[in-house]
Amino acid sequence: MRKQFAVIGLGRFGASVATALARMGCEVVGIDADAAKVEAVMNEITHAIQADARDEEALKAAGVRNVDVAIVAIGEDVEANILVTLIVKEMGIKCVVAKALNDLHAKVLAKIGADKIVFPERDMGIRVARALAAGNVLEHIDLSPEYSIEEIAAPHRLAGKTLAELNLRAKHGAMVMAIKRKEEIIVAPGGDDVIRVGDILVLLGPTKVLERFQERE
Repeated sequence: MRKQFAVIGLGRFGASVATALARMGCEVVGIDADAAKVEAVMNEITHAIQADARDEEALKAAGVRNVDVAIVAIGEDVEANILVTLIVKEMGIKCVVAKALNDLHAKVLAKIGADKIVFPERDMGIRVARALAAGNVLEHIDLSPEYSIEEIAAPHRLAGKTLAELNLRAKHGAMVMAIKRKEEIIVAPGGDDVIRVGDILVLLGPTKVLERFQERE
């Protein structure tokens, strides 16, 4: 069964997260009060719904209480951000991720039970620094303190090898979720798939393991 996500707030950050998750094969419900923002992602994600997220009944009608992870990506309206975080937390959702604007905002979110707090603008700076330092990391998503998803340019040392030969899952506890090859995307590639020079790999696994793929060659 595919993992289910709700992304509440479809501004630049929310829309980016929602579409990225959908491209990884997840079920994604996106919610925003702004019709234009909903329309912008409606063909990219599973369900895009125009609704006031501060209305608990509207969230229930959208199926939010059935998701595995709720991401509160509401931006400038701090009050709405906090209220919606509280609402989805009280729905009993396993993991609630909330966007914070500053440290004080983050403290409030932590007090009301947010499981993970993110600072998109600050984290973007960290990702840019990581990419500049590593040379081949294109995207990074933290799933937990230990696990993450990395989108990297395939290191030359892997070119010409099949996924079965690399056996990343058995050796390192990591897996290739997808291979991007020019205009083609190979989702859930098999053991016979060969990595080519120029491929983009979407890797899921322990962060420490994935860092080994980031080294300059």
